[in-house]
Amino acid sequence: MNTSDIIKPAHRLEAGNGGRERTLSELIISVSGLRGIVGDTLTPEIVARYANAFAAEAPAGTLLVTRDGRDSGQMFSQVVSRALLDVGRDVLDGGIAATPTTGVLIRELNCAGGIQISASHNPAQYNGLKLFSAMGRVISAEEGESVLARFRASSEQVESGLGPVNAIVIDDQESHLDRVAKTIDIQGIRRHCFRVLLDSNHGAGSRLGGRLLDRLGCEIILLGGEPDGQFEHLPEPTAENLRDTCQQVARSDVNVGFCQDPDADRLAVIDQRGNYVGEEYTLALCVEHALRHKPGPIVTNCSTSRMSQDLAEKHGAKFHRSAVGEANVVDKMVSEEAVFGGEGNGGPIDPEVGYVRDSFVGMARILDAMASRQMTVSELVGELPKYAIRKTKVELDRSRFADTFARLQERFPEAQADRLDGLRLDWPDQWALIRSSNTEPIVRIVVEAKTQQAAHGLCDTLRKLVEG
Repeated sequence: MNTSDIIKPAHRLEAGNGGRERTLSELIISVSGLRGIVGDTLTPEIVARYANAFAAEAPAGTLLVTRDGRDSGQMFSQVVSRALLDVGRDVLDGGIAATPTTGVLIRELNCAGGIQISASHNPAQYNGLKLFSAMGRVISAEEGESVLARFRASSEQVESGLGPVNAIVIDDQESHLDRVAKTIDIQGIRRHCFRVLLDSNHGAGSRLGGRLLDRLGCEIILLGGEPDGQFEHLPEPTAENLRDTCQQVARSDVNVGFCQDPDADRLAVIDQRGNYVGEEYTLALCVEHALRHKPGPIVTNCSTSRMSQDLAEKHGAKFHRSAVGEANVVDKMVSEEAVFGGEGNGGPIDPEVGYVRDSFVGMARILDAMASRQMTVSELVGELPKYAIRKTKVELDRSRFADTFARLQERFPEAQADRLDGLRLDWPDQWALIRSSNTEPIVRIVVEAKTQQAAHGLCDTLRKLVEG
């Protein structure tokens, strides 16, 4: 996401709270979608207005509507479909589907675009909308700005009633599964009869995840297989949130554990011993495997681990960075004709499948690497470049962002400076990204170095300089 707004609704009195005022949570709107707390900032009227703004900017043709498993998804699916139908658009209802599946279906069905109803990794009380172009990818920043401008300009009330919606219902997961399967050696994987634990955490990923692993001849332990949004742990697949899953992997005698976020565009990996490998390694494992089979340009965003750059250089491939945000990564992948790319939040992007972050691509590529090289996950990880990442944030008034970046660049003249997105400083053995938040008056600092001590030291130094 390059730009985003925050809508701060007015205060209101909350019934039953003793008359105290409560500020409504912020509704975050970006060039690729919006998200908020259901019934609080995310209301049917807001959703209908946003859907109408998208419909007005999208090219002529049918629009696809899908949702992840959140319990508010069905209601918002009806709201979105009705809003689109009311302005004369034909609508296909894809039901519960992963975000990368939505991208594949848009292309397979020749749709003019689509809307995925999901709040990605946000907690259960959230939901949101993600906008897709006819390419089956998240809309570009330029397209998103046009939608935002139209949404801001719309002041009239939009009907957002519920009830039956006359949209054509489809249920097609196979086209996505087939695309993923074509990128790997299915028989080679099947010969190993891998035992896999998949934690879909009651998100949309279970619908295709189990079928993919079954086609690959895996013995499956499926956690959270019902896509009903009743998350058993916080949905972002971080080490802290997956402690119980790691323990279950350790005692289940499996070859690998895979963990998806609710809309299944992100994947975290747990090795055979129950160690959290993490999301940064998801992309690196996939890049290494992809380059062994098809050398070519690689793209990641500027906050992703340097592992992928090192791997590209190892294989003699060109490496490119984009600004933070899936849309920016995809823009760069298209322009550079990249063979693979993605983001370090566990989001591999394989152009042969689609220009969307895809947890199923990650699972398939990692299993293929395990089978073809006859190595465990921990052995594959052990071959990757070794780095330590440290992240923090500092409150800073927006008016000071530009001066702060300039001051930091002057403070480290020996570092290679890049202003692609905020300020990135590169040294031979470490790098730092100091980037202003699009949604809060803060600066985010990401540092990667060869050791935890070096990463912590540089991060603390930068934090003090920003605060000072």
